[in-house]
Amino acid sequence: MSYETEMIGVLKSCREGTLTPEEALTQIRGLSCTDLGFACLDNSRSLRQGFPEVVYCEGKTVEQVVKIMQTLALQKVNLLGTRADKSKYEAVKAVLPQAEYDELSKLIMLEQAPLPKNSQYKIAVVTAGTSDLPIAEEAAKTAEIMGNEVIRVYDVGVAGLHRLTKRLDDIRSARVVIVIAGMEGALASVVGGLVAAPVLAVPTSVGYGANFKGLSALLGMLNSCSGVAVVNIDNGFGAGRMASIINHLR
Repeated sequence: MSYETEMIGVLKSCREGTLTPEEALTQIRGLSCTDLGFACLDNSRSLRQGFPEVVYCEGKTVEQVVKIMQTLALQKVNLLGTRADKSKYEAVKAVLPQAEYDELSKLIMLEQAPLPKNSQYKIAVVTAGTSDLPIAEEAAKTAEIMGNEVIRVYDVGVAGLHRLTKRLDDIRSARVVIVIAGMEGALASVVGGLVAAPVLAVPTSVGYGANFKGLSALLGMLNSCSGVAVVNIDNGFGAGRMASIINHLR
């Protein structure tokens, strides 16, 4: 049962007189989180932010990931686990058979309540190179499970700008654009100067030594003169989430 359904039940009981206001308040407090000892799950996040708590799997044990996702799944909501290896996915799938895994983006996904997508409000995910695809797919699939239609425009970096110009109409049809690039991160500035939509830049750790594991791309994007916003290095999830928030503003 979802948090929202349980809250409505408590409020109805209070209205009907089967719960006193004090008893209802006690139940509401208890519903807001679930304490697993090693994790305190935020049950009310979907009500506050429009999407349930997302599980960052890296650094957690297999058992912890399984217990967290199994508990969240009881709310019958959509689940997303980021930075998960295949062993964690296989353990999750053993208890949640409908869970899916994308090996490229390392995402565990369980859609129990698919969100509607409006084809007039799209998100474009644009990459400089093929090596940026793991981060791009993390962004794209995050946006999709959060109820967005995604256009993928891959491998159109500044070393061959004719590839980008061929896809400009597609990119300009999007309401939000995510640009993902390593090396010097120049693609974000180029795209930012060609579109009217908000551009979210994602620096990646792709590049040779002086890339400093994404620091050079990060600094290049932060210093862009074309007015882009920048998320952390390799943070495809963060870009997908922010793009979804912007795309759902009406």
